[in-house]
Amino acid sequence: MRDQELNQALLEWYDVHARDLPWRLHPQKRGAADKPDPYRVWLSEIMLQQTTVAAVKSYFERFTLLWPTVTALANAEDADVMAEWAGLGYYARARNLLKCARIVARDHDGVFPNSHDALLKLPGIGPYTAAAISAIAFDLPETVLDGNVERVMARLHDVHDPLPGVKPVLKAHASELTPRARAGDYAQAVMDLGATICTPKSPACGICPWRTPCRARIAGSAAELPRKTPKKPKPTRKGIIYLAQSEAGTWLLERRPDKGLLGGMLGWPGSEWAEAPEPAPPFEADWQLLPGEVRHTFTHFHLILQIRTATVPDDFTPANGHELVERHAFRPSALPTVMRKAFDLWRNQ
Repeated sequence: MRDQELNQALLEWYDVHARDLPWRLHPQKRGAADKPDPYRVWLSEIMLQQTTVAAVKSYFERFTLLWPTVTALANAEDADVMAEWAGLGYYARARNLLKCARIVARDHDGVFPNSHDALLKLPGIGPYTAAAISAIAFDLPETVLDGNVERVMARLHDVHDPLPGVKPVLKAHASELTPRARAGDYAQAVMDLGATICTPKSPACGICPWRTPCRARIAGSAAELPRKTPKKPKPTRKGIIYLAQSEAGTWLLERRPDKGLLGGMLGWPGSEWAEAPEPAPPFEADWQLLPGEVRHTFTHFHLILQIRTATVPDDFTPANGHELVERHAFRPSALPTVMRKAFDLWRNQ
């Protein structure tokens, strides 16, 4: 098949089988004059970085209900946005989300720039995200290459060199197929193809619109592609966190520094995370070790946390980023996942 025929086959498939997603203008539901909202496209793409569609849906719907425009988001309080982001992970995305919204509101009159190069200058937007926004929001022929597209290209061309080194080759293949017409639909179609048909395990080759020209299907190698360079084992770090509540039910929490892991999020005071952490209680007390431990995995390491509990003294004065949060204002859902695991372990004792 020629590239034009491949594009036509994929777009015809997409027009019928496109996923119904809250940030998408579905091809069967949109009118001729309907245009994608760049704010919703941008927000969804930031949320979807290293996160599944299933996990993002409810967050996206809540964010767009609370802050329906980029200007509304730009005017939001940092703590409110970070609290709503809690549990979605990769918290630098939330900090960059606010920075980007404020730049768009202040410097671009609340309108996202429509060029790839201009988008790249905004916080939190890298080459993939800039290409996705350019294509989906503005229908520009930018090459979108996420994990789904990499897998589709590796199988379509039967590429056996491993990722990540082979990315430039796969991007070149993807670029050759990117059309000038319906570029936004094509970008979403090829991602949908990877997400629903050309899946990592047990690809449904029999119903794929590209089954005939797919070299990996012909060679019988589709299930083993794309190949990946083996990852190094993740190290394990340990830490101690301190859950302290006053007699009146007020909790002692800590606002983490803006930079670094869980930056800007509320959590429990604690030690450093290391091979052999030193105790670092927020105040002197008879800290009791809670049975059990919290286990959590970040991108680059596993974490095991001990929990120690005590009562906040009546004369305690918060310092060093500590905050006293009254019982009625405390929201476990506003904690990052690892901190919420600690609270759940405490609550279930």
